[in-house]
Amino acid sequence: MSQPRYLTKSRFKLALECPTKLFYTNKDEYANQKIDDPFLLALAKGGFQVGELAKSYFPGGEEVTKTGYDEPLARTNELLKRENVTIFEAAIKYENFFIRVDVLVKKGNHLELIEVKSKSYKEGETEFYGKRGGMDSNWTPHLYDVAFQKYVVTKAFPDSSVSASLMLTDRGSVCPTDGLNQKFRIRADGDRRHCELIGELTPEETENQILVKVNVDAACDDIFAGTDTKVPSNGLAAIADHYAELYAKDEREWTPVSRQCRTCEYRTTPDEDAEGKLSGRRECWQHHLGWTAAECDEPTVFDIWNYHFTHTDKRINERRLKFSELIEADFDIKPDEIGIHATRRRWLQVQMAVRGDGRPHIELDGLRAEMKKWKFPLHFIDFETSTPAIPFTRGRRPYGEVAFQFSHHIVREDGTVEHAGEHLEERRLTFPNYDFLRKLREELSKDEGTIFRYASHENSYLNAIYRQLSEETEDIPDREELNAFIKSISKSTKDNVEQWEGERNMVDMLELVKRYYIHPMMKKSNSIKFVLPAVLNSSTFLQQKYSQPIVSRNYPEGKIWAERDGELYKDPYHLLPEVFGIELIDRLSEEEDDKLKDGGAAMMAYARLQFEDMSEEERQEIISALKRYCELDTLAMVMIYEAWKAEV
Repeated sequence: MSQPRYLTKSRFKLALECPTKLFYTNKDEYANQKIDDPFLLALAKGGFQVGELAKSYFPGGEEVTKTGYDEPLARTNELLKRENVTIFEAAIKYENFFIRVDVLVKKGNHLELIEVKSKSYKEGETEFYGKRGGMDSNWTPHLYDVAFQKYVVTKAFPDSSVSASLMLTDRGSVCPTDGLNQKFRIRADGDRRHCELIGELTPEETENQILVKVNVDAACDDIFAGTDTKVPSNGLAAIADHYAELYAKDEREWTPVSRQCRTCEYRTTPDEDAEGKLSGRRECWQHHLGWTAAECDEPTVFDIWNYHFTHTDKRINERRLKFSELIEADFDIKPDEIGIHATRRRWLQVQMAVRGDGRPHIELDGLRAEMKKWKFPLHFIDFETSTPAIPFTRGRRPYGEVAFQFSHHIVREDGTVEHAGEHLEERRLTFPNYDFLRKLREELSKDEGTIFRYASHENSYLNAIYRQLSEETEDIPDREELNAFIKSISKSTKDNVEQWEGERNMVDMLELVKRYYIHPMMKKSNSIKFVLPAVLNSSTFLQQKYSQPIVSRNYPEGKIWAERDGELYKDPYHLLPEVFGIELIDRLSEEEDDKLKDGGAAMMAYARLQFEDMSEEERQEIISALKRYCELDTLAMVMIYEAWKAEV
């Protein structure tokens, strides 16, 4: 017997992005590039801990633990016979809709649904609506989610009044005790992993709440009426009923080509094509544009680095999407100031792809001028970080910055490369930032050599730690020395009251890439994950050096980083092993500063070390993998430098 086809919360959210996706979802034959394990993503973002903490604020609540449809519905309906009851994961069905409500509170004839989100909120600062009207795009998915639930609950219980709220992490609150986050542990139950509260919350922890409930009935009313301009519609009822019918009948509604196609997850990799997987995006483009399968795989305006959406929309309207159809006038090219201007960079990317270039474009004069400023030995550093929803220690705020790991490579004037140091905070119940900073100072204070980072991440975190030190109420004997060190190697961010630029302010290699280097293999990304394989495949120096085993801290037996795969060299990041299902790279990541993006693989691994019960063998394997991953990040920076040095 086939499963009923209900429109759920997740499917409604998918349809809001693009109704055509409803046809592709949950079909094994269609490739899907979204993260394979939503559990790990929720773990990294703190969703499980926040959800379990929210339940603790409703003593006496009843949880519906069954999966599927019939049993959860029966249990929920049985509980709702009570005059007053609080239900966790309540199952509600109406026609072709089926939802699980995080928290459903019944008081007589009134139902309050509460959607718990691991997203920060601060009263007086957080706004659901933008200054120009319409919902803030950061909140639109969450507000539509809770409005959809309110619609289903209202229809399922027409004789009850219904209100809706979001429960969010309160950015203005502080953690009342040490070790609160360690009370929420990840446990395995066969193949299923779940979060459990270990022990009980103290009165201090329940009274000083770090989550806040925010009523969103007004936003729901706007969505019901169709007055929100972010998602034009005839109101939520009309679009929800339409999506439910589409999904129930398994019909495909062809959505016009738009800028949303850029991030469509229903596309294939070359390996998936070889396996016979289907590409939903390819089928859409064949239908709308009349392209062949081969044409669908040509680069398009969606593949241009940082191409503004207004230009993308114009090209779509003109039906000139492919690189081969673009002309120089489409790029409004500005004169170069330092290196390659962003507008010329986009046109260069298109030209190189159309010509089939396999070599990079390097602004050698600019690179030479930059290199003359650098002082040996050169230091390359990379941080791994986290923003835990539930703070590690008393007095800290939700989603405060945590720096738990760094790697450090040195290049000396004679070309010698050394993995000079690394640090990883393995302990639980520990706020790691100050020890992290002390270790980093030890590494970088031995000389006056130039320091390199990749993107703004490291600078942003040093600014965050500076603020934490300045606000710290505990006695930190070396506070002044640590703050002085931060100011010596960083530049203040715009949101910092105090402004500075250190005498050894880190050089941002991402900015050097943007100004002086472009390779066709990088496509639309300047992320180090894309630049590294590009330089490896174009640099004879790297190919010769790294085809020999490189001995380092984490590879005492030596590691070959230049491995051939047919005509090309493999991406070194793909030579890192998976650890218990975590592939320690961000799959198909095209972001320039991907450590700031949700779902960072190292953040997931660290979250497992903090919150999941596992054997010591498993724990050590994850620790080893994290060290190797971070080492490669700084080695990648070294390899990019070496490739440039060999050219200039």
